[in-house]
Amino acid sequence: MATQYQHQEHTHSYYAATVNEKTDYPVLQGAKSADVCVIGGGFTGVATALTLAERGYCVALIEANRIGWGASGRNGGQLINGISGLSKIRKKHGEGIADMLWDLRWRGNDIVHDRVARYAIDCDFKTGFVEVALKPRHLDELEEYAAEMDAHNFAHEYALWDRAKTREILGTDAYIGGFVNYRDGHLHPLNLCIGEARAAYELGVQIFEQSPVTKIEHGDKPKVHTAGGHVVAESVVLAGNAYHHLEPKHLSNLIFPAGSYIIATEPLSDEMVNEINPLDLAVTDLNEVVDYHRLSADKRMLYGGRCNYSGREPASIEASILPRMLKTYPQLKNVKIEYEWGGMIGIVLNRIPTLGRINKNVYYCQGYSGHGVNATHVMGELVADAIAGTMEKFDLFANMKHFRIPGSQWMGNQIIALGMLYYRMRDLL
Repeated sequence: MATQYQHQEHTHSYYAATVNEKTDYPVLQGAKSADVCVIGGGFTGVATALTLAERGYCVALIEANRIGWGASGRNGGQLINGISGLSKIRKKHGEGIADMLWDLRWRGNDIVHDRVARYAIDCDFKTGFVEVALKPRHLDELEEYAAEMDAHNFAHEYALWDRAKTREILGTDAYIGGFVNYRDGHLHPLNLCIGEARAAYELGVQIFEQSPVTKIEHGDKPKVHTAGGHVVAESVVLAGNAYHHLEPKHLSNLIFPAGSYIIATEPLSDEMVNEINPLDLAVTDLNEVVDYHRLSADKRMLYGGRCNYSGREPASIEASILPRMLKTYPQLKNVKIEYEWGGMIGIVLNRIPTLGRINKNVYYCQGYSGHGVNATHVMGELVADAIAGTMEKFDLFANMKHFRIPGSQWMGNQIIALGMLYYRMRDLL
């Protein structure tokens, strides 16, 4: 079954308005062949394709719309270490994998740092990320995190901030403390995704846009069909997320789309920038339902949050997000909002990304629950390893059990939304 989102251009976001390159890869026509066919032109698909190409594989990548069209090109642009669900994987497999999981949580950062430098990708990449506390229990979490960094002799700069330091650096009374590290950071996600796709293309990857996949014909050499052609490959990677409906027998009702929304102001004055974020850091609070913000390269405030788990779109993104921004930064009350946009991220009930294989040669990876920029790059490498026969890290995720919510996707979204009410109430306490 093909996705319902077909032949669409990018949403009207700040990122789409400032993209370095408007991609125009051909529509898939006729019969093609490859070692690996990757379905999906977001970070997961592009990262997988590029990793495979770097290792000498012949790869075809098929995207229903444009490279980076979904969450990969619309997100908050924060490169933050970690993969959701790692604590549950550690609990199942024991302390023997603790060091491996620590390395995995940072691996996405390593890949992005390396590729931005190696392929000269212009994506406004800046290091520096601070998690901020809103209540006393958050301070305990930050202290535990700092102790963990100490225990691992973390090689990059990091520091705990008290309330006064946080107020001084971030120009708001909303936060009572913070923890900053300079291995995480922020970037223009659409330019990163397009830049990585360009690097893959230059290494020989066949890229097709505006080519929604209609079905996967399984066999020793699976055949991936679109309306205008097909690709025959040794292996297939299904790298869709919240927007696809392929392989429903195996994947339906495992992940659910949740809306995430962002507004962008007009460029701020130097005086205002020096008041609210002079170190040009990415910022995320420690609530379960987070708010996050950062400055763009041209010094706009990009403010997002209030993930919507019910599947309902807000009548006005600006009306939903602006009051939250002004609660944190009342000094922005007279600043014009020039962009508002949103998109869907894939939520998994137990928050562990869903990785696996269908009939031994169709791989899938999806459901990052909002941790996409880092996790997608890690998963691209794990899938490439698995295709080459090294399953150890892939199987850490593939062997985790996932609960399939019965009924329709709409029903599943309502169940998740109901469950998130608990966390929203907890955030308020």
